[in-house]
Amino acid sequence: MGDQGRPGGPIRFKTTFTNTIYEAMKRRGWRETNSDSDWDFIWAERDIAYDTFDTRHLLNWQRVNHFRNDRELCRKDLLVKNLKKRKRSIQKEGHQGEADRHDFWPTTYVLPGEYALFAEESKRRANSKWIMKPIARSQGRGIFIVTKLSQISKWKSDSRWEKTKEDTPETYVVQRYVTNPYLVAGRKFDMRLYVLVTSYMPMTVWVYRSGFCRFSHARYSNATEDLEDMERHLTNIAIQKRTESYDKEFGGKWGIRQLKLHLMALHGVAAVNTLFHEIQSLILRSLLSVQQVMINDKHCFGLYGYDILFDDKLKPWLLEVNASPSLSANTPADKELKVTMLSSVLDVIDLEGRNQGDEIRVGGFDLIHAGGSTSSTSPSANMRGGGGVGMGGAGLGDKNGFYTTALGAEIPQQRVDRMPRANESSSSLPPSGASSGGGGNGCGTGTAGGDATGGGASN
Repeated sequence: MGDQGRPGGPIRFKTTFTNTIYEAMKRRGWRETNSDSDWDFIWAERDIAYDTFDTRHLLNWQRVNHFRNDRELCRKDLLVKNLKKRKRSIQKEGHQGEADRHDFWPTTYVLPGEYALFAEESKRRANSKWIMKPIARSQGRGIFIVTKLSQISKWKSDSRWEKTKEDTPETYVVQRYVTNPYLVAGRKFDMRLYVLVTSYMPMTVWVYRSGFCRFSHARYSNATEDLEDMERHLTNIAIQKRTESYDKEFGGKWGIRQLKLHLMALHGVAAVNTLFHEIQSLILRSLLSVQQVMINDKHCFGLYGYDILFDDKLKPWLLEVNASPSLSANTPADKELKVTMLSSVLDVIDLEGRNQGDEIRVGGFDLIHAGGSTSSTSPSANMRGGGGVGMGGAGLGDKNGFYTTALGAEIPQQRVDRMPRANESSSSLPPSGASSGGGGNGCGTGTAGGDATGGGASN
């Protein structure tokens, strides 16, 4: 059959998962296969994906759900290294304004290698709190908070300490703890957002409109005596399930739409518009920081789970990026959100060949960057949205009070929005941040002043 195009018949998929991604593929009529080579699409853990690259010649149409070295983005220490490197590069080029915008991650050091630097900073900020995170563990495992250098000395003998196979200290990142998180009903939360990268060269980035917030079930306390209570400080579902007050029906989650409405009611449209635009901007800047080191491959795409927190000044902070965001569901609403999101992922990847190449929205995903290698200056070219993040043309501007990002917006009933042709006005398309009817997985944002009511806080 050669290597020209996909053979006819149902799309054949191979996966190691039996959760929402399996259901999303089966709903499309795709056929599961166990063949090592006779498949069109693989969704698997990273190790299996890497093995596929190393042992198989991939045909033109075959797709795999990981880039070869996405650890550059998703391993905590490597992400910080790349962010710092990009910021230094921008400063050297004389673009201090853009460099100053790279302030969306807390002060971070990698231990044990940067212990001396951390010790100096810790002494300089004597009253600061620091959070310790192992670079290669998930679900909140191994995380703890310290206030003194002496607590680090006990680190090695603590039960949370582990040695690697090479009998060397496990690498941690230590970050200045954000002690003033924004609270809803006294509870701390973070946001899980979904970002789809279909290419790093040229950089092509899609952001899903919906997502969810994960809440702690205990009221937040910054008191020193409460720092060991991880149920107050970590919002991971694996940790929150251990609490007596865990709500199995709602799973401790709130939709991004609910959050956005709640914030607009309290802080107004302009402030929330700025917050969500800054969140989208930090997503893009983090991806630009790894563009030059990422191994691009036309067979690959990456669905990333971004964990973001914002503080009581409405400043967003990037916590981490997950290469394999959990696709298991703990409530019926969570299941539907993830199956719908994954269906949109498959619409963007488009093995069926339905897209025309001019789409600026597919399902719940909005195209926020489409262009070639981007210089280390402001990420404004080839992007969509007001204020420098978005793709020119039928972008989201603030011309009529429309929001500059579609995060939290309603998902329209029509499958796609397209870039207007040269003889068409951009006004012929509904702004992506505006309510277009249907959906229900997002926030119908409309014009400034609209939909800024409702969404009272409860948890």
